[in-house]
Amino acid sequence: MKVDLRHIALIGFGEAGGIFGADLAKAGRDVVVYDILLERADTRMRVQQRAADAGVRCAASTLEAVRGADLVISAVTASASAEVARAAAPALAAGQAFLDINSVSPATKRVNAELIEARGATYVDAAVMAPVPPQRLAVPILLGGSQAAELAGALNALGMNTVAIAREVGVASAVKMCRSIVIKGLEALALESLLAARHFGAEEQVLASLQRSFPDMGWGAALPDYLISRIAEHGRRRVEEMREVARTLEDVKLEPLMARATAARQEWLVESMQARGLNYQSEPAFSWRSLIDRLAEKK
Repeated sequence: MKVDLRHIALIGFGEAGGIFGADLAKAGRDVVVYDILLERADTRMRVQQRAADAGVRCAASTLEAVRGADLVISAVTASASAEVARAAAPALAAGQAFLDINSVSPATKRVNAELIEARGATYVDAAVMAPVPPQRLAVPILLGGSQAAELAGALNALGMNTVAIAREVGVASAVKMCRSIVIKGLEALALESLLAARHFGAEEQVLASLQRSFPDMGWGAALPDYLISRIAEHGRRRVEEMREVARTLEDVKLEPLMARATAARQEWLVESMQARGLNYQSEPAFSWRSLIDRLAEKK
């Protein structure tokens, strides 16, 4: 496996892909990106402009992007993870590394690994353990795979913050999936609790009680806005991830009661906002109270 990562391909140029692409280009790497939005006439120019602003090149397809790249980073939605691995595999060969940062189940990562490694390339399971902004390239990432430790050194030399935790594919993603039960579950719990509390005019008392019970969490300050804003901004992606969490639990014969409920509550908010024509970016400063009040307004 090459450790001199001069040529990097990014598949997916959304929030994470855009940040990684820009930061890797600033680090002096030749970065080429492909995103499915490049195939749409109504979004192509916007993606091309973002790429130009980031100092990266656009490719016409996944195959074109990954051919000859030292490192391929797959940064798409959970539902597209397997499709990207299938599309990239025919152009991969020995000496190339495929870093799969998508939030999918260990089983999905293992299937992706088989596709990539059948071509002689190196597959590394990666779990991004915090929101990419504001830490950007330095966001903590756990790695797994036979060459994870070797790749970690090369990635960290570029300014990344990776730690190899296992030689087996699936362990890093399992950490992410299990953590998400708590993190995304807390978001869904906060949303459901405060929806009801706002209805009864009891939110101040509820938040004060939570603050007394958990004084270090910030229930009386910014935490409620932060938790609910994560769903409002990234709800569909989080719903997909929680369904991958559910698959992870089913794979070990554990009924995913909490994961399914979390996905359902987060999907409710996304669909309710869409039905009302509400958009996270339309608010100058996010307020969970304002969002709930607007959802409650009669059409």
